[in-house]
Amino acid sequence: MTKRDRLKLNNSCEHLRLCPQDYTCCSSQMEETLALQSERDYLKAVEDNSQFLLTTFTQRHRRFDEFFRELIDLSEKSMNQMFTKTYGRLFTQNAHVFQELFVELRRYYSGGSVSLAEVLSDFWSRLVERVFSLVNPQYQFSEDYLECVSKHAEQLQPFGDVPRKLRVQVSRAFIAARALSQALATGRDIVNKATKVNSECVRGLMRQWYCPLCRGVPFLRPCHSLCLNVMKGCLANQADLGTEWNNFIDALYQVSEKLEGPFNMELATDSISVKVSEAIMHMQENSVSISTKVFQGCGNPRPAPGRSKRSPKESGSNRRPFRTYSPEEKPTTAAGTNLDRLVTELKERLRPMQGFWVSLPHTICNDEKMAADVTNEDRCWNGQTRGRYLPDVTGDGLVSQINNPEVEVDIARPDVRTRQLIMELRVATNKLRHAQTGQDMDFMDSESQFYYIIHHTLGICTCICCMLTIYCFLVQKVSSGYEILINF
Repeated sequence: MTKRDRLKLNNSCEHLRLCPQDYTCCSSQMEETLALQSERDYLKAVEDNSQFLLTTFTQRHRRFDEFFRELIDLSEKSMNQMFTKTYGRLFTQNAHVFQELFVELRRYYSGGSVSLAEVLSDFWSRLVERVFSLVNPQYQFSEDYLECVSKHAEQLQPFGDVPRKLRVQVSRAFIAARALSQALATGRDIVNKATKVNSECVRGLMRQWYCPLCRGVPFLRPCHSLCLNVMKGCLANQADLGTEWNNFIDALYQVSEKLEGPFNMELATDSISVKVSEAIMHMQENSVSISTKVFQGCGNPRPAPGRSKRSPKESGSNRRPFRTYSPEEKPTTAAGTNLDRLVTELKERLRPMQGFWVSLPHTICNDEKMAADVTNEDRCWNGQTRGRYLPDVTGDGLVSQINNPEVEVDIARPDVRTRQLIMELRVATNKLRHAQTGQDMDFMDSESQFYYIIHHTLGICTCICCMLTIYCFLVQKVSSGYEILINF
C-alpha cells in the first residue's frame, strides 16, 4: 500500500476510539463490533481453560456423593439382614431404633444441623432400654423406669467400650466425608463465579487482538509480554484468589488422604452393624451384674403378668446371642468403584489445580492462537505496530496493576464479589482443616465460631459492602441456631 493510498484510507475512515490513530481498515462501528468480539474471545478463553476445574469438581462431587450415600444404604441393609437372621422377631419389633439411627446419619451427611455425638448417644440410650427389657422378660418396666436405666448407662457402661469406639470411628469418617463432599460442591461454585468476574479491560483486549486487523495485518499475533499485561489486568481479581485457592486445594488433598487411612468411610459404615452386635452381646453376657446394679439404683421392677420371677441369668440362658460376622456376611463395596480408587483419582486431579488463577494469564498467552511465541518478540504486534514490546510485565494481583500500561485498574476499589469468594474459600478450608482432626466446625461453640469469622473475614474487607456481607453471613448463622452477639 502506497503512502497516498494510506492517506486516502485514513481520511475516508471515522475516528477510532480504541485502536491507534493512524491509517485503518475499520470504521468506528466495526471497531465497536470487534471490541465486543474481543470480550467474547476473552471470556471463552477463561471458560475453556477453567473447564478442567469445573468438570473435576462437578464429576468428583457427584461420584463421591453417590458413593457415600450408597455406603450408608448398604450398611443399613446389612444390619437389617444380619440382625433379622440372628434375632428374628425381637429385632423386627424394635427395628425403628436402628432405622432412626440411619435416618439421622443420612441427615447429617446431607448437611443437616445434626450432632453426630448426640445422634449416637440417643441411639445407645434407646438401645439400652430395649436390650434391658429383652434380657429381663420376667419384669414389666414403665417408661420412667427405663429412663432411669438410660441415666445409669453412662456409669454402668452396659455396652462396654464399644459406644466410644464406634463414636470415634463414625464421627471421623462422616465428618471427613461430609466436609469433602461439601468442599467439592464449593469448589464447583467458586469456579463458576470466578470465571464470571469481569474487568473493564475491553480496550486492552481490542488493542492486542483486533487492532492488527484494523491496521491491515490480521495475521500478526500480539507480543507475548503484551498479552501477559492485558491478561494480568483483566484477571487481576482472580489472581487475588491465589493464596486462599491454594490453601483450599491443599486442605482438600489432605482430607482425601485421611479418607484413605484412619477416617475411612467404607470401614466406618461397614463396622456399624458389627460393633452394635458386639455391644449387645457384651450386655447379654454381663446382664446379671448390670441388672443387679440397675435394680439397686432404680428400685425393684414389677413382675410381668403371667410370668414367674426368674433371675437375670436364667432369663437369658436360652436366648441366642448377637454375634460378630465373617467378612463374607458384611456389606459389599458400593457398586462400580471403591474409596481408594475415588481418592486416587481425585488427588491426581487436584495437583494441577495449584496456582491456577495466578498462572491463568500465562496459560492463555501460551496458546499460539492468542499470542506470539515468546521467542518471536521482534515479529509480533506490540500494540501500535509490528515490533518488540518494550514495557515490563506487571506482577500478579490487583495491587500490582497500578503501573499496568495496557489496562487501567482501580486498585482502590477491590471487587466485592472476589472478596466474597475469598471469604467462602477461607470458610471451606477451615472446615476441611477441622475435619482432618475429626472436628466438625458446624458444631463448634458459638464463641469460637464468632471469633473465627471475625478473624478470617475482616482482614479482607476494604469497603462497607464487604462489612455488610459479613453481617448478613453472621445473621444467617444466628437464624440457623448459633447464639452469636453481633455489634457493628
